[in-house]
Amino acid sequence: MIYHSPWPAEIRRIALIMIPAIGAGLVLDLVWPALLLGVTGYLAWHIWQQYRLVQWLRYSRSMHPPESTGLWGEIYDQVYSMQRRNHRRKKRLRAILREFRQSTAAMPDGTVVLTPDHRIVWFNAAAQRMLQLNTGDDMGQHILNLLRSPRFAEYFHGDAFHEPVELDSPFQDGVRLSLQLIPYGRDQRLLIIRDITRMHRLEQVRRDFVANASHELRTPLTVITGYLEHMRDDDGAAAEEWRRPVEEMYAQSARMRSILEDLLLLSRLDAQPDPESEEPVRVAEVIRSICRDGRVVAGNTVELDCSIAEGVLIHGTHAELRSAFSNLVQNAVKYTPSGGEVTLRWYIDDDGSGCFEVTDTGIGIAPEHIPRLTERFYRVDEGRSRDKGGTGLGLSIVRHALQRHDATLEVDSTVGRGSTFRARFPATRLYPEGPRSVAAAEGG
Repeated sequence: MIYHSPWPAEIRRIALIMIPAIGAGLVLDLVWPALLLGVTGYLAWHIWQQYRLVQWLRYSRSMHPPESTGLWGEIYDQVYSMQRRNHRRKKRLRAILREFRQSTAAMPDGTVVLTPDHRIVWFNAAAQRMLQLNTGDDMGQHILNLLRSPRFAEYFHGDAFHEPVELDSPFQDGVRLSLQLIPYGRDQRLLIIRDITRMHRLEQVRRDFVANASHELRTPLTVITGYLEHMRDDDGAAAEEWRRPVEEMYAQSARMRSILEDLLLLSRLDAQPDPESEEPVRVAEVIRSICRDGRVVAGNTVELDCSIAEGVLIHGTHAELRSAFSNLVQNAVKYTPSGGEVTLRWYIDDDGSGCFEVTDTGIGIAPEHIPRLTERFYRVDEGRSRDKGGTGLGLSIVRHALQRHDATLEVDSTVGRGSTFRARFPATRLYPEGPRSVAAAEGG
């Protein structure tokens, strides 16, 4: 497309207005009034063009601009080109929005779009069904006015959106929902709702089966272990022939009993997501006791050092915290070779959180295994774990116990150099030791 400058036509227009005006002024000896009249006419023409532009932009339904030449013709053409580009852009955006709504409408998961002030601007059919939303009444409503759940409200006002929150549906009995907030754009949020009722029921069946099977196996296993222990203590000649098989059977029955105890503990933790009773726990005393037990297990083969910050309490359950800390220490001692070191630290980090840290100089863990360490029965090295007598449940117990105390488990490890397991407790769980702090902790 060849560009034609508007200025020649505009100069001609000025000449057509001003030359006759000057000529008339010279004839009538009124040059300045004639010039003023010519300039006024030129300005009036510009004002008229501005009026036409406003009328076209504001009231005309036609995209085609008024006819004109010169500078105003160029302005009309540029505005017209901008309008066409905007029109094409709007058509593309409308098509994208239509496809987005069609795709989200077909999703089995519910989707709710929230404004920066957390009001509903759009939702799909699945969200409408799961949250009982009404297109006419609920648009523009604050999400917490419609989804009244203390657990969701706590999740909504927090910042841990990387994981969903699970809760029973407040609208339908027997329905379990998973809700996750996804921040995007300028302080906007997307709420994803999933119906996990079937998965929740299967998980409940699995937990019940494990708990019942473990409980039923405990009694016959206790009887078998008792007989094997009696046979071990028998000093008869016939017993000497069976001593090695009996020792092996006794060791395996003891290992199975340990697995059952861990399974029952996990079942109790699963059945009660929140601790029944909490109290101020003197962390220093718990860790000192675990350190003493760890030194007994390590013997003279592994050096075990402790560094403990005094005067800090955790509001929690003593038995669960001791179990979690003890499992971390026992794992470190088991997988640290002779001559190695294990270091226990309890300290307050710069952000106010409390950290129980276990560092060893053991075999280390490859990065691909770290995300799965807390899965039940997961082992990095199957043969080595069985030789060490591990049940494969220790770190799963640690994870459950820490979650019930709002804590997280962090793992840093290098193959061949050792590992660091760190239990991090939020500052809201910690109290300085003293009469007032103990009373405050007991009050919750």
